[in-house]
Amino acid sequence: MTAFCAAVDWGTTSFRLCLLNRDGTVLEERRSDEGLLSAKGRFAEILETHLLNLGASDDLPVIICGMAGSQSGWHEAAYLEIPCVLSDVPMSAVRVPGVKRDVRILPGLSQSNPADVMRGEETQLLGLSHDGIICLPGTHSKWAKVENGRVTDFSTWMTGELFALLSQHSMLSDMTKGVAANDETFRAALNATLDMPEHITNSLFGLRARVLLGQAGGGASALSGILIGLELVGVGVASEVTLVADKSLGDLYTSGLNEIGASVVRVDAAIATQAGLLKAASKIWATENT
Repeated sequence: MTAFCAAVDWGTTSFRLCLLNRDGTVLEERRSDEGLLSAKGRFAEILETHLLNLGASDDLPVIICGMAGSQSGWHEAAYLEIPCVLSDVPMSAVRVPGVKRDVRILPGLSQSNPADVMRGEETQLLGLSHDGIICLPGTHSKWAKVENGRVTDFSTWMTGELFALLSQHSMLSDMTKGVAANDETFRAALNATLDMPEHITNSLFGLRARVLLGQAGGGASALSGILIGLELVGVGVASEVTLVADKSLGDLYTSGLNEIGASVVRVDAAIATQAGLLKAASKIWATENT
């Protein structure tokens, strides 16, 4: 089958490229850790190397979302201010200068009051094509409100980054190794935080104290429960949430949302990104070719 475009999700630490046909079928795929932090100005080289290895034609267009469009990325794609119609995002994509093939980078979204930004998640929202409260967990979890195809509000929570910092660079590092699981330890820590979120720093020290006293260790599950619980308290979620996540994070957030009485509709994050990139590519090149 002939590829319609190359779709790239270019994050801070990761790179994922898919060759897509017109109906969204993935023909070929490549992943690497060549994200923004390791690219160091080699964006064009990295992209062309992956395309060459997949046998892509020299004129195959490329659509990109994520940190490649940041100020420190390949070429800046300025933020669109909300409220923003998601269907307008593709036509604000920026063409990368100085390269032979047609490479477009999608813009992120911004909010002035309170100040907030997103880059990459707007493409997932575009791929979803429905309204409601959307949760997109990750290093920086996003919560967005979409009404009639417009993003009207969003907020960012540094839950994933706090987990990484505490589990790797604090006194909790020795006792929070491994992967958090949706188990009783996670749910107990989550509910304790939901009940008394103001006790979070005390709860964090308690993870260490229990180990020193020979009691059951807290581990990654407990730390995750504490931090996700704090996020849910802050968000004050609605009765129904669309959760855009991979399986592991999706399981944790589903459990947390269920604990506070919210129903959850789950969507795989990679599928949402792919759908958004295809929708953007189809609109850009169909419009320009008519």
